[in-house]
Parts: sequence; structure tokens; C-alpha cells
Amino acid sequence: MQHQLTQQLEKTISGFPSLKTREYKAHKSNVHTVGWNCDGRRLASGSVDKTARVWAPERTSDPRSSIELRGHTDSVDQLRWDPTHPDHLATASCDKTVRIWDARSGKSIHKVDTSGQNINISWSPDGQCIAVGNKEDMVSFIDTRTFKVEHTYQSKVEVNEISWNHAGDLFLLTTGQGTVKIMAYPSMKELRVLDGHTANCYCLELDPRGRYLATGSADALVNLWEMNDFSCVRTFGKLDWPIRTISFSFDGEFIASASEDLAIDISSVESGETVHKIECYAAMNTVAWHPSKYLLAYAGDEQESRPGGGGSVMAGNLRVFGFSG
Repeated sequence: MQHQLTQQLEKTISGFPSLKTREYKAHKSNVHTVGWNCDGRRLASGSVDKTARVWAPERTSDPRSSIELRGHTDSVDQLRWDPTHPDHLATASCDKTVRIWDARSGKSIHKVDTSGQNINISWSPDGQCIAVGNKEDMVSFIDTRTFKVEHTYQSKVEVNEISWNHAGDLFLLTTGQGTVKIMAYPSMKELRVLDGHTANCYCLELDPRGRYLATGSADALVNLWEMNDFSCVRTFGKLDWPIRTISFSFDGEFIASASEDLAIDISSVESGETVHKIECYAAMNTVAWHPSKYLLAYAGDEQESRPGGGGSVMAGNLRVFGFSG
């Protein structure tokens, strides 16, 4: 069985260079966040242009087939799908609100006012709570049965990204001190601090199989931690600039990382070796693997020539790597 698995992975890796990338373009400014829904049929994007969009990327890249989600009055900085419902999407905005959308109709079905400009968001594994963090490093917890803020957590240090573990009994925060705080949930009692970076820790991601936690930092490193004892088992140093975003493949075999380098690194989780690089044209803001296929969505600060000349403007695009033919 192990031999068959190794053969399958080798075949996958050898096929990466022949895979194609598709471009999806509809936003009027740069895209900060992308994410697949739980069944992989939809991909959402959020932009500085104050909108989110929902795409069916395997069917078409025609922007007329995407659904525009309009309602925010400031940048959409991060989004998360409901892990228990393929049609419900949450967006965090600098307009001090969180909106929940029905992706089928494109309508905002709930609007939650918060105390600050929101920059990060996470949805609990059971779908019953949304956590949103703001620029003042306060995390608000929204009960999805009432869509009210039930409680808050004020961090004493900068918070960059937040997430629950798969069991939903731990809450994780990356900090400006280069650490990851492991909190008991829902008490928010600090259990442990992971100290593995020498600069601001920007992003984190949990391996779908629950084995590992990955963290990305301004020190240009991605650290891999065992979830059972939080020991650091591997470090990936494939990029030269601060790691802005990371994502595990659906099977936990590969990790994608991106920064201001003009390439996305795809490495083997177990060997730590780079297996493929995707050429980019700008700094990347977000990467996200499909939940059941080797499709990688990504977006950044790409620019294009202004129509009629006279400088350049943000392209407002995203791309998906992994298509054959």
C-alpha cells in the first residue's frame, strides 16, 4: 500500500510541469483572499474593491458567470466558507462588519456589526461560531444561531491570523512576536506558546489530516509542527521574502507557500523538498488548495496597463493552477 501511494505521488509530481493555469478577472482592484467551499464546486474571492465574488472555476472563467457579492463599504480582507454548508460564506471587512452570504442568490443574509476594522476570520469546524479579528487585535466570537457577538478576546500583542483546530477545542493565533498562541476553547485560557520564528508570524494552516500545523513568517520560513505535542519537525526555507500565505493540499502531501517572491513554492510535506514552482507576476496575498483535487487558487497584487495608456492599474484577477490540457 505504501509503495502504491509513493508511486501515485511520484506520478502526481511528475505531472505538475504540464498542468495549466486559468485566469479569472472581474474585480476592480487587487484580490486579498480566496477560498473553496466544502464541496469544491465554488471558489470565492474578496477584494480591495469592497466586493466578494463566487466562481465555478472548473466550468468557466467567464466573469459574467460569477456572482458578485455587494454590500461592504470597505475592503474585503479575508473570507471563510461554512465547513458544514456549501452555500454559506462569511466575509470580514474593514467596514467593521462581518457579512454572511448565500452563494446561490448572492444575497447578504446576515450582517454583524463589530467594534473594529476586521482583517482576519475563521469558521469553527462545527459551523456554530465565527471568529473575526480586527486591527486592534481583538477577536470577536459570533454565534451562528443568533448572529450576535457572544464574547470577545483582547490580545496584548499583534494578531495576524486565527484558526480552530479540527476538533474545535483549541484556538490558535499567530502574533507579531513570531509566536503562535495555543488557547483552550471556549475558555481562551493560554495553554502553550510556540516560539519558532525570529520575526512576525503572519499565517497558519492545519493539515487536513490533523497531523501538522504550518506557520509562515516574515523570517521567510515555514515551520511544520506536530499537532500531538507541538514539536517543530521541519522547516521550509524555499522563499526569500516574508511568507504571506500557506495552504495544504487536500491529502496533506503538499504545502504551497507564497510571498513577494515571483513564484509560489509547492513542497513535499514529508521530505521538505520543492516539487514544483508556479511563476507569478507580483507579490501574492493568498493561496488555497481545492478540498479534493490538486487545484491551487491564488491571487496577489498583479498590475496591468491602464486602458489608453498612462500608467498601470491593479488587474483585479485570481488564477487557478492544476488544469490538464
